[in-house]
Amino acid sequence: MAAYRTIAAPATAEIVEKKSRFIGQIAPVATEEEALAFINGVKAEHRMARHNVYAYVLRGGRIRYTDDGEPAKTAGMPTLEAVQHAGLEDVAVVVTRYFGGVLLGTGGLVRAYTDATKAAIEAADVVTVSVCVDIILEVPYALYEPVCRLADACEAKLQESDFAENVLLTFRMLDGTQAPFLEKLTELTRAQTEIIVSAPYDAAF
Repeated sequence: MAAYRTIAAPATAEIVEKKSRFIGQIAPVATEEEALAFINGVKAEHRMARHNVYAYVLRGGRIRYTDDGEPAKTAGMPTLEAVQHAGLEDVAVVVTRYFGGVLLGTGGLVRAYTDATKAAIEAADVVTVSVCVDIILEVPYALYEPVCRLADACEAKLQESDFAENVLLTFRMLDGTQAPFLEKLTELTRAQTEIIVSAPYDAAF
């Protein structure tokens, strides 16, 4: 699987344009069902709003958007393009508009929906998801810092450390890059420590 950019958790941001409130909400989604569930949840939350414009982008090329009553190409398309410009996949965005009584015109609408989407993206924690493995081992306290230095040199990130009689360490690294780290760990521990390598899985890295 090729690495891709998404967000770690839902985020919300709001802008005001000529008294109209634009509330941008973004969430990570893995399937169309998850995207629609998020969109329907926002619609229920803001059922009194004039418009709930949405767009979502899934890996594999599944893309949808709607103007939800706004003039064609002034709302859904700008929302979608802001997501695509950020290079995000597996995300859904809903921009809710509470009309403030002043017409914005087509240019104003495009700008407002774009800015609300960008604000939601900026409020989110953007992460790169790649195929990773976990390296798990238990070492005496004397080897804790040497192992961590070795991990840094091999670009393995410490995920968990459990300090008991010994130290149980879990490192995450990109699948396919673990061989040098494993070799050096074996040397450092003099092959006296069991080293567990997880099956590959998708994770932020």
